[in-house]
Amino acid sequence: MVGATFPAELAAVRARIGADMPLLVPGVGAQGGDVQATVEAGCNAAGTGMMINSSRAILYASGGDDWREAAARVARETRDAINGFRPRRG
Repeated sequence: MVGATFPAELAAVRARIGADMPLLVPGVGAQGGDVQATVEAGCNAAGTGMMINSSRAILYASGGDDWREAAARVARETRDAINGFRPRRG
């Protein structure tokens, strides 16, 4: 596990362990980890190799009756942001 709030350390871990080892990366969302910096530091050449976690931002997207829709929206936005910075294969 390597936190998204420390992209330089994430890049160092990726370099040390190689491209094949998946990483659990918490810290995107409420904790303030930068999605672009996280993806650039931790993805392998195929644009994979990480499971980026954003629990709190999704769980607490709304305290109202719309919590289901708000959580789904934030989850989609987070997914789309991550995918937007992944390297393209081809």
